[in-house]
Amino acid sequence: MENDNNQLIKKTAHIAPDSNMSHIYANMNDRHLYLDDDDSYIYGDAEATTQDTIETMTVYDPDSERYEDIDSSSKDEVVNCYAYSRKTGENLDKVALTDVSRALSNNGQFIWLGLYDPSLETMVKVKDAFDLHELAVEDAFADHQRAKVENYDNDMVFVVIRTAKLEDNVIRYGTTAIFMGKNYLITIRNGPSNSYAPVREHCHRRPEKLRMGPIFVLHAILDFIVDNYMPITDRLGRYLREQERYVFTYEFDKGTLKNLYQLKSQLVHMRAIILPVQDICSFFINHKKSEIVSGFSQAAKPYFRDVNDHLLHSLDAINGLNEMLSVVMNTYMAMVNMGQNEVVRKLAAWAGILAVPTAIAGIYGMNFDFMPELHWKHAYFIIMIIIIALCSFLYYNFKRLKWL
Repeated sequence: MENDNNQLIKKTAHIAPDSNMSHIYANMNDRHLYLDDDDSYIYGDAEATTQDTIETMTVYDPDSERYEDIDSSSKDEVVNCYAYSRKTGENLDKVALTDVSRALSNNGQFIWLGLYDPSLETMVKVKDAFDLHELAVEDAFADHQRAKVENYDNDMVFVVIRTAKLEDNVIRYGTTAIFMGKNYLITIRNGPSNSYAPVREHCHRRPEKLRMGPIFVLHAILDFIVDNYMPITDRLGRYLREQERYVFTYEFDKGTLKNLYQLKSQLVHMRAIILPVQDICSFFINHKKSEIVSGFSQAAKPYFRDVNDHLLHSLDAINGLNEMLSVVMNTYMAMVNMGQNEVVRKLAAWAGILAVPTAIAGIYGMNFDFMPELHWKHAYFIIMIIIIALCSFLYYNFKRLKWL
């Protein structure tokens, strides 16, 4: 019942007439758009178990329980809002959204705010509390947003990254928008994605790293998202290996070709999702001082290089699968053509054998009066022996040539 009430709040949320954001969402009909159109089915894998469909968190805790950490009683869709000490990196306390402005005035701490599928009303509160740029807020709500990174006057960095999640053999794509300032970091999860609770626990266990500020949290989130690409590429690879056993057959099967084509489209889609993340990593590795918020720790650069290495691993896996799939498709079509050629050879061989009795029967079926063989006493047996001998000779030679 509470979830229904929350959905009702989302659908009925309105922007106040005096809000400077109202023009941004004028055409959105007060609803959030999920990315359901980008869902991708992982075909086959009939032997997959429930455990196979659970996504693995390859960096933090692969065996940890998967859960959504949303407080269903919250009307602001706030997953978490914590304050951290810049001096010690320790978690100080939870901060209410209404107290954010006061907490931001303290330069000795920074805030990490996490939102999941927020309503427009909540985004208005967040924009006013953190003084976010309205264009960045608009992009955070945009459907089918491409992964990117932008800076706004050396005060804020805005990052959009596409997330991928396995749910019952289905790849679902979502979006995470990240706002990073000198003393805050905001994550907004839209559509399907894994809970960032493992990331938060990972950071809480490393207060010495949190002394870097929001940049370390940003790295941890990017690392988490990138590492969750690998289970999907692994599943696609297993499915490709399943399809390989149907390739070396001469029988043409539209279902096999369709599956290979659909797998090809999934690889192209995944590559389009992952490839732009390289630009984000390159921005934080090779940025100019004027392009990043003040207080960016140079010690954070190696961490982003590590994220880039993980990303390249996923891209290499996709590129390898893509090339292998092209070889498999070409091999399959070649095998089908070979099978068709073999059928044509068999038909040609039998046609050649049957041409002998057809030709002889055609000659003696012309009904001429002066055909002396017709009146021979043993003519029929002689002709039959000749037909059998010639057909046997042709059959032997076609068999020797492996046409039959």
